[in-house]
Amino acid sequence: MRLRNSRLRTKVAALLLSLTALWAFAAWVTLREAANLLRVATLSSGVADPGDPLMIQLQQERRLSLIHLGQRGAGAKEALRVQRARTDAAAHAFTEQAGSTSVALAASDSLDLRLQQVFRRIEGLKAARVSIDAGKVDRVRAATTYTEVIDSIYRAYDALAGVDDEQIAKDARTFVEMSRAIEILSQEDALIAGALAAGGPTEAERGQFALIVGAQRFARAEAASELPQADRQGYDELVGGTAFTRFRQLEDQLAQGLATPGPEQWRAAVGPVLAGLDRTVQKGGDGLIERATPVAVGVVIRLLLAGGLGLLAVIASIVLSVTTTKAVLAQLKKVRDAARELSDERLPRVVERIGRGEEVDVAVEAKPLKLGDDEIGAVGQAFNSVRETAIRVAVEQAELRRSTRDILLSLARRTQGLVHRQLTVLDVMERRETEPEELRDLFRLDHLATRMRRNAENLIVLSGSSPGRTWRRSVPMIDVVRGALAEVEDYTRVQLLPMGEATLAGKAVGDVVHLLAELIENAVSFSPPYTTVQVGGQVVATGYVFEIEDRGLGMTPESLQAANEHIAGPPEFRLTGSARLGLYVVARLAERHQIQVRLKASTYGGTTVVVLVPHELIGSEPEQDEDGAPIIPAPRTAFGARERATPAFTSSGLPFRVPQTSLAPGLKTDDAAQAQQQDEDERSPEEIRAIMGSFQSGTRLGRTQAAKLTEGEA
Repeated sequence: MRLRNSRLRTKVAALLLSLTALWAFAAWVTLREAANLLRVATLSSGVADPGDPLMIQLQQERRLSLIHLGQRGAGAKEALRVQRARTDAAAHAFTEQAGSTSVALAASDSLDLRLQQVFRRIEGLKAARVSIDAGKVDRVRAATTYTEVIDSIYRAYDALAGVDDEQIAKDARTFVEMSRAIEILSQEDALIAGALAAGGPTEAERGQFALIVGAQRFARAEAASELPQADRQGYDELVGGTAFTRFRQLEDQLAQGLATPGPEQWRAAVGPVLAGLDRTVQKGGDGLIERATPVAVGVVIRLLLAGGLGLLAVIASIVLSVTTTKAVLAQLKKVRDAARELSDERLPRVVERIGRGEEVDVAVEAKPLKLGDDEIGAVGQAFNSVRETAIRVAVEQAELRRSTRDILLSLARRTQGLVHRQLTVLDVMERRETEPEELRDLFRLDHLATRMRRNAENLIVLSGSSPGRTWRRSVPMIDVVRGALAEVEDYTRVQLLPMGEATLAGKAVGDVVHLLAELIENAVSFSPPYTTVQVGGQVVATGYVFEIEDRGLGMTPESLQAANEHIAGPPEFRLTGSARLGLYVVARLAERHQIQVRLKASTYGGTTVVVLVPHELIGSEPEQDEDGAPIIPAPRTAFGARERATPAFTSSGLPFRVPQTSLAPGLKTDDAAQAQQQDEDERSPEEIRAIMGSFQSGTRLGRTQAAKLTEGEA
């Protein structure tokens, strides 16, 4: 599963690694055979080749040493001296070759240990020779010394590496066993030659001779039974011949004590047998080498094929895979880049152009990719079709969204106009009505209409347009908040805190009023009805901060983070639900004036909203007339008409309507009169001065408009 989900380069690399591993295994098997063949050749030339002559010389020296111990003649001593020189030369050659670096590298630990034993046995011959010359050892002990050296060489042969061909390895072991049988025959010859030189064998020597004869015949028979068919025929002819038959008869006579041949007679009998057996082993060894030669040649050929041609095939596969992978990846990269360009650049650019009202040609925007006629080319053609369909659908969807937005904007503008006319009618009715109950209902309708106007403006904002309410001069922050409260349903639960003397630039008044109204409405709606919502503000180093704090259940940290992210980076508005409609409106209004809005947990368990208005939109105080009263003109609506202002708030010019504020004291209910009287008693001199100045400005403005109307009628 992991490989199936991996990248193309990884898959190709895995295939190449598998191919390389397969080649390495095949090459290693063949190389191991070649290395083993090299080891066999090295050990054969370094151990077996100098070992065979050494054993022959040791066998000769053993025979002459026993003869010397038997007769103590000058001729025997001289012959022994000459033979010892030959043995030393063969031993030196063996030591040099078997102790070489090449043999040490090719030899196993077992062979190395056995070669060290051979070297020690050869070194021990010096002391044995001194004892033989001094006559301090008998013939049996002297023969044993030479036999131990020869046996150590045979043990080294047993540790030699063999070729991997089982039949050749088996035949090689058979000839080694036949050579051991010849060694036993050589021991037999040395024993009798020494005994005859002393005048005849003793009873002990006859008994030992009988044992050696039995061991020699058993070993020879065992080795002969395993000889290859071609070598078995020559061996049978040798064993069945006259010389071998006469030698066996002489062995039996000596073992039984029936006859004692002379030295020459014994030499004449044993010589042909030893020579014949040596020829059999030599001939079999030569045949074995001939049969092993094709095996070695085959190993070399396999090495060349598996190692050389296999390596070339692997290299060719790697080159082909790399080039093919590069070509495929290059084509896939074109498809990938085209897909990314489609999703990241082309489709957004197409939607943006359609949003600006431009015409989009699908054929120009969806130029086909040319990737050839292979399988990747077929994928590219399919992608071309998908891209063309995607761009066409994007164009259609963008046009549909633009049409929907235009429809919503048109409906919102119409609704805004109707609500504005409704407010105008309500204003006229409020000024004309004198009944308290009827006037209270009119004020309720007035307030509902004001909220309806905000909802219409929400649609205008979500459609990407401006609601149209603007002010030419700055407005005090307290009046901005009061204007926002006029658009909140349960405004009586809102507690205003000190706001300071800062003012807000006229270009941002309408949007900030709308933004605060949405946030205050949200705070009032999601808090218990018996709690209050506090709204305050102050000037800070980077601008002006409004704080809106409720005493509701609050929001989880995850919800707060999601809401803040939504406001900081508002996504494209989609008509899929209205769960966060207010957040969309707040985000759009804040983005328009670089206002920062952030929600955080309140210490009272609810939620606090911090609104940071940038310093560029903040002023110190509103403009004043010659009497010191603030000059706050009425705002203009989207249709060019001025928003009307009630007498209670001509200081802001904002649509803030409070029931019964236009009534004479005698027409107000007791609760309303008491509340207004209490409110007037709690006002500061500065607030009273501002109200009176605003009232004066409103009166002057009303007289001016009345004069114009009179002149128009005239």
